[in-house]
Amino acid sequence: MTTADAATSGDRSTGPLSGLRVLAVEQYGAGPFGTQHLADLGADIVKIENFRDGGDVSRLVGPHFIEPGDSLFFQAFNRNKRSIGLDLKHPDGQVVLRRLASGCDAVFNNLRGDLPAVLGLDHAALSEVREDIVCVHLSAYGREGSRAAWPGYDYLMQAETGYLSLTGEPGGPPARMGLSIIDLMAGTTAAMALLSGVIEARRTGRGRDHDVSLFDVALHNLAYLGTWYLEAGARTERLSRSAHPSLTPSQLYRTRNGWIFLMCNKEKFWKALVEAIGRPDLAEEEAFADFAARLANRDALTRILDGELQREDTAVWVDRFAAKVPCAPVNDLAGALESRFVAERASIRAFSHPKAGSVRGIASPVRVSGYAQPLEGAPAMSQSLDEVLGEAGFTAEEIQRLKDCRAIL
Repeated sequence: MTTADAATSGDRSTGPLSGLRVLAVEQYGAGPFGTQHLADLGADIVKIENFRDGGDVSRLVGPHFIEPGDSLFFQAFNRNKRSIGLDLKHPDGQVVLRRLASGCDAVFNNLRGDLPAVLGLDHAALSEVREDIVCVHLSAYGREGSRAAWPGYDYLMQAETGYLSLTGEPGGPPARMGLSIIDLMAGTTAAMALLSGVIEARRTGRGRDHDVSLFDVALHNLAYLGTWYLEAGARTERLSRSAHPSLTPSQLYRTRNGWIFLMCNKEKFWKALVEAIGRPDLAEEEAFADFAARLANRDALTRILDGELQREDTAVWVDRFAAKVPCAPVNDLAGALESRFVAERASIRAFSHPKAGSVRGIASPVRVSGYAQPLEGAPAMSQSLDEVLGEAGFTAEEIQRLKDCRAIL
């Protein structure tokens, strides 16, 4: 897309979250990803950055940079936000925080669990200026317990909560997911927590603390595998070809030029599959008559389907199976992002950037009738300082004094 594409940015005032204002003491991935969901839907996200440490550390995450202090990593998590540089450890910085909080619906942070109370970011501190303020804390291990002061990251959560034992081929080393999936899901969960808190506060006139941790989200995602173990003692293990633990065909199969993933998770899809590959006889065989029989004979069925599917390229099978058999090609990132369906969905958008002209990114997955998401790139550090403080009632003289004492930048 071109710079002209970015100029068609939507009006955030028409978004479903228009009027929601959030102070976000955030950095790196999980927290910014969560508030970006809100910003895309029209919320005013005021990002607080510790300018003494160079701001959000993700500005320095390479290897792809637009300019010093602005990376493509940072752009991926911080579009449609405003930024101010504020030292929360400075006494005057705390004055600014509280004054800004008095005009906000929520204060969000993704700091280490022991830090929000120290920095005055919890409800006990901020309810003094606004009783209905919602305080959302996204940490590694929670704000209570023996690990409150522990730093933590996505890959550590995947390791400890069993993900690595479930990923990869049997007999191979433990393997993490290719994405920081816990960060992304924890950020999304925290955004949900914030919205639930604001709804409650508007109903009751009282806010409170809401806690989300990477560890809890990772554990929660075990879902049915966790229930299988807790209630049946079942220890789910890795299966070849990324197979479903109890259904088949529901795994990877070879084609003439690569791989395809099939998921015949209903009997009707199994019947549609054998018709589409020209082997209706398979549906009549006792060994493949139902889910239980196919599971018991998974290896034999895999060999048969591999043989049939290797007669054509993946794209041919995807076209043949379309709307009949649930399937997907196995793409690399280029194939995923450059697919015809992604273009059809307009899932890639250009976001305006003062230096680069535009930066392409992936559009919000939430599509709202009659609302076009704003298309503003991630802000320069403290880009909106005077604007945000002016809205909070600070005079030009007060702002200058705060700059002179290095409480703000």
